Amino acid sequence: MKHVIILAHPNRHSFNATLSAAYATAAKLLGDQVLLRDLYGLDFKPVLQQGEMPLSPNFHPGDDVIAERALLADADVFALVYPLWLNAPPAMLKGYLERVFGFGFAYGRGGRSSEPLLTGRKLISITTSGAPTHWVQETGALDAIRTLFDRYFAELCGLTLVDHLHFGGIVPGIRDDAVQRMANEVAETIRRKFGRNK
Repeated sequence: MKHVIILAHPNRHSFNATLSAAYATAAKLLGDQVLLRDLYGLDFKPVLQQGEMPLSPNFHPGDDVIAERALLADADVFALVYPLWLNAPPAMLKGYLERVFGFGFAYGRGGRSSEPLLTGRKLISITTSGAPTHWVQETGALDAIRTLFDRYFAELCGLTLVDHLHFGGIVPGIRDDAVQRMANEVAETIRRKFGRNK
C-alpha cells in the first residue's frame, strides 16, 4: 500500500510536521510505502492558471502538475495534514487540491466532471488549531471543514473517507509529553485503520 502524505505547513519543524512523521513511521512499520509531499518545502505554486481550467480552449495542466500527478498516480491513501488558519485550511493546500486533484486526474472521465477517477483509494485528514477543539466544534468550523475538505472532496474524487483527526490547543511551548501523546494517537490510528487485518 502506498500512502501519500500531503503536508501544508511552512515550518518544517512544526507540530504538523511531527504528526506527519508519526504517520509515516507507523505506515512504514506496517510494511507500506510512504511519499511525503511537503508543499512549502517543494515551493509548490498554488495559483490555478487560466489554461488549467477545464473549459479553457487550450486546457493543459502545468508541467509541475503533470509531474506531481505522476508521483501520485499509484497512491492508495491520501493523507492531508494541515493547520486551521482563520478556521480554514491554508491557501497552499486549497491551491494544491485545485491544481493537482483537478479535472483529468481526480475526476472528469470522458469529459464529464461528475465522474470520479480515484475510486478505491482512501482519504484521511489530520488537522490542528491554536484554538481548543471544543471551540472549533462550537463555531461550526470543524463540521464545515469535514463537509468541504473531507466528505465533498472524497465524493468528488471517488475516495473512501477513513477518518479525520483534529488536535486543538496547539500553542508555542506545548509540552513534549503532550506532543508525544498526540503523535502516538496518529500512529495508533494508522495501525488500526490500515493494518493488514483491515
